[in-house]
Amino acid sequence: MMTGLGFIDRLLTASEIADITYEALRDVTADRILVIVPDGTRTAPIPQMFRLLHQELHQRTSALDFLIALGTHQPMNEEQINKLLGVTTEEWRTTFSRVKVFNHEWADPATFVTLGAIPADEIATISHGMLHESVEVRINKLVNDYDLLLICGPVFPHEVVGFSGGNKYLFPGISGPEVINISHWLGALITSFDIIGVQGVTPVRQIINRAAALVKTPKLCLAMVVAQGKKDLAGLYTGTPETAWAEASALSAQIHIRYLERPFKRVLSVMPEMYDDIWTGAKGMYKLEPIVADGGELIIYAPHITEFSYTHGKLLAEIGYHTRDYFVKQWERFKDYPGGVLAHSTHLRGKGTYDEAGEHPRIQVTLATGISAEQCHAHNLGYLDPISIDPAQWMNREDEGVLVVPKAGEILYRLTESQAAPVTS
Repeated sequence: MMTGLGFIDRLLTASEIADITYEALRDVTADRILVIVPDGTRTAPIPQMFRLLHQELHQRTSALDFLIALGTHQPMNEEQINKLLGVTTEEWRTTFSRVKVFNHEWADPATFVTLGAIPADEIATISHGMLHESVEVRINKLVNDYDLLLICGPVFPHEVVGFSGGNKYLFPGISGPEVINISHWLGALITSFDIIGVQGVTPVRQIINRAAALVKTPKLCLAMVVAQGKKDLAGLYTGTPETAWAEASALSAQIHIRYLERPFKRVLSVMPEMYDDIWTGAKGMYKLEPIVADGGELIIYAPHITEFSYTHGKLLAEIGYHTRDYFVKQWERFKDYPGGVLAHSTHLRGKGTYDEAGEHPRIQVTLATGISAEQCHAHNLGYLDPISIDPAQWMNREDEGVLVVPKAGEILYRLTESQAAPVTS
């Protein structure tokens, strides 16, 4: 049964959050529970939820463990895990001594179990003919060692699937590369511009839900909706990953999408330090692309970022950043690259076309980061020296067609319907 509360005009109180959590867990009889949580690139009150879950469950379970849904992000070290969960080193030795915390080991094939496959014909139906290939479904084998999987994570507009959360914490959160690659590439074929913030079960969400249905361990979800610019909750919904996510994504659509009356020629996307490479920091492009005018420029300002991707940097150096059609129309050249890497590339480069005359991106994407001009240009991106930028001096210049977005990456910016013009795919 789905339970929960959510508001667009106030925060949930601590007692409301505790009551919703209690109701969700009251009848849980599982002896071994694995809680799946996001890493540090998602804003959420994970420390609050960690303590609530421990309070409710530790005395009636023989195992209450946590798995960090990294996808292909870098593993978290002890200090980062302590910050993520809000636990001190001393508390691990005392209050939480029975709790184990695991990083998802996406790079080690030995940590996966195969659940089955989604046939090519089904993928073709789901993707409306854009893809026709079967996909093996593999997932972290820890899911078979527990009696209940408890997904606890936030929901935001998302560039691949429409809205994050729910079963996405399984695929790609703790999955093998196969579902990661096919789902991300399908999102790229649709384009981030056209799928981000789309409510309901998108084709990518269909693939994720289909893969999740192969997981036989029972699942329960606590889907969180954080208030704009805060870690406090505006909503918390519990139930199956599908039902809790549906409620949370509907609230997220009201809280995490900001509508503007006109596009801007230049947008400065200021990235917080929770994003430590362009692989994660590219959200500063995804969430703002819709409000950049044709021929305009999106600048990712993140002096702290010095790498394109700690995981996929070598492959990105080979392919660079390009529009979707650059890859599609030269498919023989790029077909052996992982779909997830191709997807990231085209999501960051944005909408555009490719023909015999070359590539024609809709907008310019420029990095003002710790990555050199030489590297940016080699990756087909623009460069600005971050030292030359003082975000404060860019403020209050909307009349000049300039917009600054502090702490970019989670709120989706869109144009109102009357201002949104069709954009060439």
